[in-house]
Amino acid sequence: MALLRIDDPAVEPVSLEESKLHLRLDTNDDDTLVVSLITAARMHVEQLLGRVLITQTWREVRDCWPLEGSTVRLSLSPVQDVLKIRVFDAEGASSDLPADAYFVDRVSEPARLCPIGSAMWTRPGRALNGIEIEFVAGYGNTADDVPHPLRQAILLLAAHWYEQRTPVDADEVHSEIPQTVAGLLAPYRLHRIA
Repeated sequence: MALLRIDDPAVEPVSLEESKLHLRLDTNDDDTLVVSLITAARMHVEQLLGRVLITQTWREVRDCWPLEGSTVRLSLSPVQDVLKIRVFDAEGASSDLPADAYFVDRVSEPARLCPIGSAMWTRPGRALNGIEIEFVAGYGNTADDVPHPLRQAILLLAAHWYEQRTPVDADEVHSEIPQTVAGLLAPYRLHRIA
C-alpha cells in the first residue's frame, strides 16, 4: 500500500506571525527558515499521528482488497469525503466504482469503506497497484479548524528545531521530540485494535 498526496494544504495550521511571536523574533531575517520549520513540524506531526491537519487530497494505492472481510480501513484521518475508487484490469484500463456502490463510514477512526448490500468489491485484474482510492482528509480548510493542542505542538516543535540547529549525523537516528510535544500529541494518536 502507498499513500500519495495529490495536493498540499492551502495554509499551515500555524502562521509565520504566530511562530515569530512564540519565538520572540522581531526581525524578518529568519522568515524563510521559520516557514520551512512550520511546514516540517506539520508534516512530522501528521506522520506521527496518521492524521491530516489541514484539508488535503490523497490517493491510497492498494494491490487488493482485504482478505479478512469486506471493510477497507483508510490510512489517514479524519476523512472528509471519498472522491473516487478506481480499479484496474489486467490490461491497465481503469474503471471507477459508482459512488452508490459503497458506504463511507467517516465516524470511525480510521474511516472505513464497505460495499453496499450484498455487493462485493470489484477485483483488480493486475497484481500490483490494482486499486486507487482518492479521498479528502483533514480537520478543515483553516488553521482554526485544527485542534488547539495540535497547533501548539507544531509551535513548540518548530521552536525546538529553530533553537537546536546542530548538525545531524546521517547514520544516527534522531526520533526524539520534546516531552511537551509528545504529551500534546498523545490524545490524538490512532490506536488500532486487531
